[in-house]
Amino acid sequence: MYAVLETGGKQFQVQVGDQIKVEKLAGEVGESIAIDKVLMLGGDALKVGKPYIEGASVKATVVAQGKDKKIVIGKFRPKSGYRRTRGHRQPYTLLKIEAINA
Repeated sequence: MYAVLETGGKQFQVQVGDQIKVEKLAGEVGESIAIDKVLMLGGDALKVGKPYIEGASVKATVVAQGKDKKIVIGKFRPKSGYRRTRGHRQPYTLLKIEAINA
């Protein structure tokens, strides 16, 4: 069985045992989180929500909280001596999928 869930404005297809990196969620390492924005359940019978499936949820455990690799943003205007650089590290939460409740 698999599920398509939405978190942080993105959609993820998950199965039990998968690890996914999502936008930062509140929660300590080892804490359990329930995600109730389930868009679709698949397996023997396909079930699609409008937009979400009522009563369905995905239980996950927080494995890690961290920051992604640094992204360097550079701006340059020719012939004017204008140069700017800026860096950004996006925070993330690493989740391990424990159960899919239909």
